[in-house]
Amino acid sequence: MQYKKLGNSGLDVSPICIGCMGFGHPAQGHPAWSLCEDASRVLIRHAVEAGINFFDTANMYSTGSSEEFLGRALKDFANRDAMVIATKLSAPTRNGPNALGLSRKAIMTEVDHSLRRLGTDYIDLYQIHRRDQLTPWEETLEALHDLVKMGKVRYIGASSMMGWEFSKALHLQEKNGWARFISMQDNYNLLAREEEREMLPLCADQGVQTMVYSPLARGRLARPWGQTTERSKTEPAGAEQNSITAASDQKIVEVVGAIAAERGVNQAQIALAWLRRNRVVAAPIVGALQTKHIDDAIAALSITLTEDEAKRLENPYTPRVDHQGISVPAQLRRAAEAATGFSADA
Repeated sequence: MQYKKLGNSGLDVSPICIGCMGFGHPAQGHPAWSLCEDASRVLIRHAVEAGINFFDTANMYSTGSSEEFLGRALKDFANRDAMVIATKLSAPTRNGPNALGLSRKAIMTEVDHSLRRLGTDYIDLYQIHRRDQLTPWEETLEALHDLVKMGKVRYIGASSMMGWEFSKALHLQEKNGWARFISMQDNYNLLAREEEREMLPLCADQGVQTMVYSPLARGRLARPWGQTTERSKTEPAGAEQNSITAASDQKIVEVVGAIAAERGVNQAQIALAWLRRNRVVAAPIVGALQTKHIDDAIAALSITLTEDEAKRLENPYTPRVDHQGISVPAQLRRAAEAATGFSADA
């Protein structure tokens, strides 16, 4: 396994990150298709033995049991000093006031809960699980900085938000001498490339790297068009397919299948190999539910797509729109206007 530095930091991570949302008590919250502890341990051990040292979870996954499963497995199968444990906070994990968000109180409370569940003294990469619009950036960012200075957290990261929001956060961190975000978790794959407009160029400019969630578009890039899985049948309505972009999505999936057949590999390997072309992508977050999913991600590291193959994969793409026909850039603009009270059309 060839390790790489994460962003402008000295942190060594494998170019594959194991997503742990699928590990946890199925009856203990989201997601319903998660694996029990015994099955989870098989996958975690398989990843560790393959040289993968990067694992991503969150306090909300299966109401904390994902963190518990991961912590116990790594304690048994790995050298903690070599592992990079990433977890997230913001979403509610219990009822009542101060149970969600990114206030100082919530951050200081949730980090201790995560440390207890993970069974570790520190978290390598602590990430905000979306932006808290009700708490000032300054309060959130200073609290995260304090966690780093306390030694409970080594590095901090962020996840999906608008480019202007992330730019503001990075500016405040630099201005105040606070610990800086070294990573951004984004939804990015051959069927969802809107982050190429603003977020990915911003990250490249600022020395931040991305951890890509849903690198296979909820599995759609890994199987023939129209084929379903047990997991896909449980996804919320609309999660599997946007009818407005179905034609271009189908064409992309078919090209992935064609190139995979030409190379004698499977579709997942081609879709993951495409992500590696973008240097700002540190690692796809692979939501493995079988050992073969991990093996496919490792095999993809040996595949280098040609320029012609990349063009074939990229050319059918059309801008994403929601089910009301509103483009993603328009959605971002409307959200910005709502947050700032300023209309770009004024």
